[in-house]
Amino acid sequence: MNITGDVYLVGGPSLSDGSDAAIYLVKGKSGSALVDAGTGDGHDRVMKNIQEAGVRPADITYIFLTHCHYDHTGGAHLLRSATGARTVAHELDAEFIETADPEVTAASWYRARMEPVKVDVKVETAEARFDAGGTEITMYHTPGHSPGSSVLTMRSGGALVLFGQDVHGPLNDSLRSSRADYVRSLEFLLSLEADILCEGHFGVFSGRDKVRRFIESFL
Repeated sequence: MNITGDVYLVGGPSLSDGSDAAIYLVKGKSGSALVDAGTGDGHDRVMKNIQEAGVRPADITYIFLTHCHYDHTGGAHLLRSATGARTVAHELDAEFIETADPEVTAASWYRARMEPVKVDVKVETAEARFDAGGTEITMYHTPGHSPGSSVLTMRSGGALVLFGQDVHGPLNDSLRSSRADYVRSLEFLLSLEADILCEGHFGVFSGRDKVRRFIESFL
């Protein structure tokens, strides 16, 4: 599913597996990137969708993991192996991804076994920039839903695209959530004034007013 000229939806409940959160593909001029990895149950369909978008697996340079939860990271080991891409996550969630912690990753909620995967780039700062095939992607630390929750932004056709995978939460002690951090992060997302929001569970919102209303609904 093409969202903008260089952003595609390649995974999610209707595209790969019912347990997958959304997986987005950013198609750059000389390389590409994925935002999240699903559970891995729909891996073959994700790979097919990537290739149908005109991207060779070997051209994917980064797999950005917005946070550690299983529906976003369970398939990271398969995608990393299939593409040779480097995985990226904030350091505060990286430890749970690498140890496959069943509680903090919420794999136990799915009655699934999380496969550990190496996080090649552990982001330690509040903001980090990456070059994905000529496309600049900015990663922001937005804790609350999990300690290392992050969002990504990029420009596409003049529009600011925001990958905010779990804007809605939820908050739960077993996930090490923080309500105070969550509220601050939502306020930060509003300050970005994104034109398009690519969310992990509620789809794509186009237009600043629609994006703002969706984010505000959780404040």
